[in-house]
Amino acid sequence: MRGIAFSPDGQRLATRSLDHLARVWDAASGRELFRLSHENRPHENRVLAVVFSPDGRRVATGSEDHTARLWDVTSGRELLRLAHEDAVWAVAFSPDGRLLASASQDRTARLWDPASGRERLRLPHEGRVGDVVFSPDGQRLATAGTDNTARLWSAAGGQELGRFRHDDEVRAVVFSPDGQRLATTSSDKTARLWDIVSGRELIRLPHENQVLVVVFSPDGQFLATTSNSNTARLWNTASGQEVARFPHENTVSDVVFTRDGQRLATAGADKTAQIWIWQTKDLITEACKRLPGNLTHAEWRQSLDNEPYRATCPELTVPK
Repeated sequence: MRGIAFSPDGQRLATRSLDHLARVWDAASGRELFRLSHENRPHENRVLAVVFSPDGRRVATGSEDHTARLWDVTSGRELLRLAHEDAVWAVAFSPDGRLLASASQDRTARLWDPASGRERLRLPHEGRVGDVVFSPDGQRLATAGTDNTARLWSAAGGQELGRFRHDDEVRAVVFSPDGQRLATTSSDKTARLWDIVSGRELIRLPHENQVLVVVFSPDGQFLATTSNSNTARLWNTASGQEVARFPHENTVSDVVFTRDGQRLATAGADKTAQIWIWQTKDLITEACKRLPGNLTHAEWRQSLDNEPYRATCPELTVPK
């Protein structure tokens, strides 16, 4: 279930909501730009997933009303409606934007032509399919299911290529940017990192509650996860060490990085979407933008005693 998405240029943010609407926002100001609806009518039930196309010109949504829909980002107009037999939990574009995948409660993931709406491929499961993603090269698909497995598929022919097992329902799945690893989350209170070729588990990340969503940073060095513990967490993919936490007042349902990796956005059951700066250098830059000047020498001595004086923000003046 992907409930929040940055546009490829990072300037807009799309969110889904329980009020049957998906909205597009200006990421810098937080201003709502428009709502996605057909003839002033939104989805007929809760919107469960939202994603931008690679060119940023379209948004795809999935809903409990058994449809995936395609929208024009400029006008908010509905372009296409794709029918399932039950709720659509996830939608994903191929890297070239020529295919759209959907995952559903009806025990299938499906592959569509987003130009014509024609169904290209159907991937059967034993239970609900809660997530679907493309590999970076577009050659493979990964799905997450209630049968405690994530599955790997050929995007061309639909052949199953592998399975990755948890101890409970798999909630989300994502490829690393280099396509060599797979990250999964589960109701078994773990997120896990896998080697795709060997199927070997590389890292296990423990949580206090079921883990909902996982995403890689663009450079593949970090993972962000969300859980029912009211936080999103950031992890180092090499060591498995937790790096940071981002709190909400309720369950954090989704998290996503900007394409440059400098910011991440979280969406929560507290009815907010928040944008965070998380890297130390970017936090310093942002702090310096808000300061009137550096510490005076007297303030430095009072706070840092014998530590040699330095201007924390070199571009600012040093007061007398």
